[in-house]
Amino acid sequence: MRKGPSGSAGRGTGPAVERVVAVGSTARVLLAAAVRALRGDDCADLGRAGSLTRLAGAPEPVRRAAAARAAGRRALAPARVAEVDAERVAEWIAEQYPAGRWPGAVLGSPHGAAVHLAVALGVPWLPATFEMSVNWPRGAVDRPHAALDHGAALAARLLAGNPDVHVRQVHCPASRGVAAGATVSLAVRWRSLPSAYARFLAERLDPGAPVLLLHDARTWPVRDDGQGHSFQIGSPASGLDPVDFHPDAPALRQLLRSAGGDGAHWTPPDVSRAGADAEHGVESGFEHALRDWAGRHGSPLHRVLVPQPDVLSAATADLYRQWLRRCGKTGNRLVVECGRLLDPWQVLRAGLVPYWCENATRRRVQGVEWWLAGSEPFSSVDVLPEPPGVRSPALAGLPQWLAVAAFGRRRRALDRGAARGYPVSQVPTRRATEVLRNQPYDLPLPPLLTMDEALVALRDAGAHQGLLLS
Repeated sequence: MRKGPSGSAGRGTGPAVERVVAVGSTARVLLAAAVRALRGDDCADLGRAGSLTRLAGAPEPVRRAAAARAAGRRALAPARVAEVDAERVAEWIAEQYPAGRWPGAVLGSPHGAAVHLAVALGVPWLPATFEMSVNWPRGAVDRPHAALDHGAALAARLLAGNPDVHVRQVHCPASRGVAAGATVSLAVRWRSLPSAYARFLAERLDPGAPVLLLHDARTWPVRDDGQGHSFQIGSPASGLDPVDFHPDAPALRQLLRSAGGDGAHWTPPDVSRAGADAEHGVESGFEHALRDWAGRHGSPLHRVLVPQPDVLSAATADLYRQWLRRCGKTGNRLVVECGRLLDPWQVLRAGLVPYWCENATRRRVQGVEWWLAGSEPFSSVDVLPEPPGVRSPALAGLPQWLAVAAFGRRRRALDRGAARGYPVSQVPTRRATEVLRNQPYDLPLPPLLTMDEALVALRDAGAHQGLLLS
């Protein structure tokens, strides 16, 4: 995806950026939601119902075959990987935002609460990582060594033209199901500040505007041979522990059976680092380059270290509640979003308090339950559980989601559209918009938060849970 004369996507011989950045990946969906909210638009145009929705009740072999075909159609061809230009991806991301100057920026790990925070501040959100999905011909979900070999070859092609990135390959049958045997998932992390980001910050931020860097601090065992490519089996987002991916683990056998694999073939590669940053971590070089940029331009840089996604979700929800109440609103209506089911503009328009669950695993749902149990009660609680499209022993059942809704004193709503076919169906992002559009207006919109106000609120709400601000 090398630049043509004008540097525009789709010019030249490489694949368009829209084809490179994985469709439905967390960072891509969050970017789209942030851009729309800052334009004053909702997410009604985001996502289509997947073909697997019609097959939710089909026999498992039929559904698995359809899921593998769908994953392959969306993935990039291996032959095109060498043409990918990570700098052009950064340029494409920056170009999404409307013209004009901004009073600051939020960068870093993909997290729905980070986008809600950026919208409350009225600033853009820029990810430090983008995800690629690449076809794996004759792949197998139960052969991690083969996945490593294929992914390493792809990474070498990518790194040949992009020396300033690190490629983290994630082989996770728990979160990707059948797709883990049809494609390889590559998290491409910038090891320095992309030139497109530096230009955007210099040209589009107010002089001296503050910058906030959010870092997902979760760790995971990885194999890293020091060549710019690392490999991990499983993920913190799976809702499981590293030991659950051991060949003798009952959870792994259940996962592989669900994905059409065989535990007898599972031989994981050796691990070289037991506690490396997981796939959504921020490269130290990216942070150092951002700090250098901020120092040269007189912009204060603040870093937020997030030990678990629930911590930032809870702190941001508390921040929204305080912000809304200072503006004369009730702050008593909560929406619990999940994964790709979010709409920051509709949240703002309706005066709602947002709590974002990373996904539908029990751990993430328990996080919102614990937060609700310790919070002042909400008069209404709306819950949008995103079906992950896979079966996993780590997933929350619908009764657990209903228990979250039950915290509402007057209104307790679990979206039936999202719950239908759960957990193997697929629901587009626009489903969140359709649900939240039914909420009454709560206008006028509150005045934007300042960065100082946000930092004080995050420190007060999150320090006791391990949220570190510096």
